[in-house]
Amino acid sequence: MTPARIVLGDWTTLQKDAQAVRYSVFVIEQHIPVELEWDVMDAQCLHAVAYDEQNQAIGTGRLLPDGHIGRMAVLESARNSGVGAQILRILMEQAKLRGDTGVRLNAQQTAENFYVKEGFSRDGEVFMEAGIPHVSMSHPL
Repeated sequence: MTPARIVLGDWTTLQKDAQAVRYSVFVIEQHIPVELEWDVMDAQCLHAVAYDEQNQAIGTGRLLPDGHIGRMAVLESARNSGVGAQILRILMEQAKLRGDTGVRLNAQQTAENFYVKEGFSRDGEVFMEAGIPHVSMSHPL
């Protein structure tokens, strides 16, 4: 698959496309209540949206002011194509550029190996978030 085009921006600029991907993955596919998906932090984050060759949004993620990466989501049709790694690496690069010394995230336990391959290490035990097992992970920059 051709590498995705990644666009960085604020919530106002990327909300429509980021929301569509997150709604599809988290609310529809994973049955997370919609009221848990949107929060006030979206307006304070740097967002990344990946687009395919037809300019359709296929993945997203966000970087919070405190160096936390979250809301990583890739549409099922684009999984295992490298899109998630592209989004993650760009968000990590942006964190480093702004002076962060590390990033952290709460990974769904089923995605832990994906993050390990990208250099993250687990910090602690499994915990539940939105009814899904998660692990806290970090990566120095």
